[in-house]
Amino acid sequence: MRGLARYAMAEMMQRWAASTRHELAASDSETWRVADLLALADMPDRALWDGLALGYTHPQGAEALRSRIAETYRGVSPGQIIATAGAQEAIDLVFEALLGPEDHAVLVLPGYPPTEQALLQRCQVSGVALDPSRGWALDPNAIAAAIRPNTRAIVVNFPNNPTGALLPPEAFAALVALCRARGLWLINDEVYRLIDRNPHQRLPCVVEAYERGVSIDAVSKSLGLPGLRIGWLACRDAGLVARVTAALHWRSLCPSAPSEALAQIALGVRELLLARNRAIALANLAGIERFIAAHADRFSWVTPPGSVVGYVRYHGAEGVEAFAQHLAADRGLLVFPASVWESRLVALPADHFRIGFGRRDCLAALRSVAAPVSDHAAFDQPLAAGQALDGEG
Repeated sequence: MRGLARYAMAEMMQRWAASTRHELAASDSETWRVADLLALADMPDRALWDGLALGYTHPQGAEALRSRIAETYRGVSPGQIIATAGAQEAIDLVFEALLGPEDHAVLVLPGYPPTEQALLQRCQVSGVALDPSRGWALDPNAIAAAIRPNTRAIVVNFPNNPTGALLPPEAFAALVALCRARGLWLINDEVYRLIDRNPHQRLPCVVEAYERGVSIDAVSKSLGLPGLRIGWLACRDAGLVARVTAALHWRSLCPSAPSEALAQIALGVRELLLARNRAIALANLAGIERFIAAHADRFSWVTPPGSVVGYVRYHGAEGVEAFAQHLAADRGLLVFPASVWESRLVALPADHFRIGFGRRDCLAALRSVAAPVSDHAAFDQPLAAGQALDGEG
C-alpha cells in the first residue's frame, strides 16, 4: 500500500492563507449566509430548524433530507441515498466498499487529487487523460484499452474539475455501454452538474442511466454551501448501499444535524439558488473571455461548458509555476498551477492553471492578474444587453 502523497493544493492554501486577498482559484459558487437561506425556507422547513434537536442523526442521513435528495433524481428512492460529510467522504466510502488490493480501477484525469490518492491507497489504478487538443475530450476507446481482467470500476468526474469539460451524449452512452458489457461499476463525481451553462447539454446522472452507476454530489459547488459539509451518494444496488453504510459507521457515523436541516432547506429552493449562481457565473465568464481575448499572447483556454472552474493555459516565458508564485507573493492572488494537478498515473499538461468564476469578486480578482500584463481595459467594457443570461433555459 502506498504512503500518503503530498497534497499540493492544501499546501498552497496554507502557505498563502494570511496574505491572500483574492482567491481566483475558488472552486465553489457564491456562498450564502445562514440568515439569507433561512429567509427562503417554507414554514415546515423553518419549523424543523427552529425545533431542531442536536442529537445524532440517522447513519444514512435524515429521512427528510434523503427524500429531498431523491427528488432530484429519476427512479431513485430515499433508501438508495446515503448522506455524508462532503462529497469526498462519499467517494472514499464507495472505494472502501468496492475495491481491494487485488482489484483494479480506471481513473479519468485530470481530477481532484484526493480522489486519485484514495484509489491508490485502495487498489491498482490506471489513468486515462482527457485530450486538451480536442477540448478536453474523453476517448471511450482509451478507457476500454485500460481495462484489465481484474478491473471493477471506472471513475470519472463530469463536469470535470479543473477543466469544466462535459461528456457529449455519444461518449456518455458509449461509456455506459462499455461498463454494462463488462459488468463494471461507473462512479461519477457530479458536484458541478447543475451549474452548466446550457441545460440542453445536461446528461442523465449515472445512477439514472446505469444499474451499476454511482452518482456523487453535494451542496458545496453548484448551490454555494460548502460550509455545510453535506454530500451524498446515490446508488440503486442494495448490496453496495449496505456495504457503504457499514463502512460509514467507522467514519463520521452520521451527518451534522444542523447541516442536514440547512441542506434540506437549500434543496427545497434549489432552482432559486441555482438561478442566482448561474447568473453570476455567466457574467464572470463573459469577463474572463474578454480578458483572454485581450491577452491572447499570454493566455488561452477551452471555454468550460460546465461547472464554475476552468483551466487556463499560460504562454509566458517564465512558466506557469513562476507566474502563480508571483501572483501569490506580490498580488495576494491565489491560483492553482499545473503542479497541483500532477498525477502519479499519467502525464498532464504542465502549462495550465485553474481559475474559478463562481463568486461575485471574480473579475476584481482577475484585474490583479491583468495588472502585471497591461491595463484593465478588457474588464471595463459593459456587458451587452442580455449577455449575462446567455445559455439560461
